Amino acid sequence: MQFLSDNSAAVHPQVWDALKRADSPDTPYDTDVLSRRLDEAFGALFGREVAVLWVASGTAANCLALSTMVQPHGGVLCHREAHIEMDEGGAPGFYLHGAKLVLAEGEHAKLTPESLRAALDPIRDDVHQVQVHALSLTQASEYGCSYRPFELTELTGLARERGLKVQMDGARFGNAVAWLDCSPAEACGDVDALSFGCVKNGGMSAEAIVFFDPALADVARYRRKRAGHLQSKGRFLAAQVLALLEGDLWLANARAANAAAGEIAHAAGERLLHPVEANEVFLRCTAAERVSLRGEGFGFYDWGPDAARFVAAWDTKEGDARALARAIAAL
Repeated sequence: MQFLSDNSAAVHPQVWDALKRADSPDTPYDTDVLSRRLDEAFGALFGREVAVLWVASGTAANCLALSTMVQPHGGVLCHREAHIEMDEGGAPGFYLHGAKLVLAEGEHAKLTPESLRAALDPIRDDVHQVQVHALSLTQASEYGCSYRPFELTELTGLARERGLKVQMDGARFGNAVAWLDCSPAEACGDVDALSFGCVKNGGMSAEAIVFFDPALADVARYRRKRAGHLQSKGRFLAAQVLALLEGDLWLANARAANAAAGEIAHAAGERLLHPVEANEVFLRCTAAERVSLRGEGFGFYDWGPDAARFVAAWDTKEGDARALARAIAAL
């Protein structure tokens, strides 16, 4: 009974079917029929003109997007617990040729206008200090909490006042949209680029960078090639993304994952460390309790010495979620 990560979930059958249908000759790189459909498909989803590039990983999606916004002497403002800070092995510095991550605080791994100002205000406008060029937001956050549309409006409004570009890490964007029960555009807000997560939501090896500023996409195309991410048979990446968009499968998968997490969260009660607003559950759990849960067959990650993280996925079995909920309740 696996709750380690939604990265460990199966590939959705409709994605496999799309890959099989794509397995016929077409033009290479991103000139194929499927890749050329991405702009229109995401344009319909967000209700505006967009330019979309596929890549193979969320790290590449985040870093390639940011590389179009930030000069090597500049900085990216993000939360202290953001994925680009904690879990990308220095990739932002590599892709951005040394640009710095400027860290800010915020409860539940969410930024606030106050925490943005606290990070930005002390930076003098002179050559001796790194100037922030972009703000990176995570929807849903690293602790599974979703920004409400009004929160995004406040944050992006402040960013625009300071002349910053805005990038959104949407590895679990579908889970946030499902929990917020709003439109994708409202869950995204005024950003210049969104890393639209697919791998955690039923895909195999494809993510989409949605550029709301076409000029940035023009830059990203060159950087994607230089970074080794312009795959020769790009139709197989485009096929996965389009399959998840078709019939809002991405939202159905996210809702299923969120429902399983909700079942677990309900049993956790006062053990919860953060609100459950997507598909991740963080709870207080002693070392002995974690041994007990693993002895019952549950896979999950320790989260420090006295906590654990459980992640539900689109294919989490209802019976497995209930079994975990009962086990947690019995601790």
